Amino acid sequence: MEWKRKLIAGTMVLTICTALAACGGNEDNTGSGEGTEENMEEMDHTDETEDSMEGMDHSDMHMSGSGEVPDGLEEAESPTFEEGDSAVITEAHMEGMEGAEAVIVGAYDTVSYSISYDPTDGGERVEDHKWIIHEEIEDAGEDPYAAGDEVEVDADHMEGMDGAAATIDSVEETTVYMIDFTLESGEEVTNHKWVTEEELSAE
Repeated sequence: MEWKRKLIAGTMVLTICTALAACGGNEDNTGSGEGTEENMEEMDHTDETEDSMEGMDHSDMHMSGSGEVPDGLEEAESPTFEEGDSAVITEAHMEGMEGAEAVIVGAYDTVSYSISYDPTDGGERVEDHKWIIHEEIEDAGEDPYAAGDEVEVDADHMEGMDGAAATIDSVEETTVYMIDFTLESGEEVTNHKWVTEEELSAE
């Protein structure tokens, strides 16, 4: 009888230990799973940011402008954001720009283009620069250009841009905005050209 009691007691102890080990394993797995999921989300966000910036080297960009606009550019009649309004920038043309609060300096109805070009100063080719507008193309007619068209740029957003031969990558008829904002670094940018209406969000 004594050996039976010992066997039953040993079996109960083994059962309890197994149950505790299983619970502890589940907790560890859950914690590990949550950590992995969070890490994956962070990686996905990083990948999205890198993809949106791919091909765009704006190290020579003139961040601030004079506030002057090209001849013939018309102010927007009923823009989503009016002069003096605040909005959040949702696209990163350059590091530290996405998420910054912008103050609207001006709103204009036009056609915007992303372009690729070889700088006139011999710098590396710039791919998918956003944005120039129709009024910043030399000898532009009334009709918008199409993707694939070759044009001459009449704008100096970046070093070597003015006078460069460019290829139109994409075309968008929209409202563009001149804005003031502050980069994550603390640098203040004034009269920045351009962001489109789709790149701004109400606060």
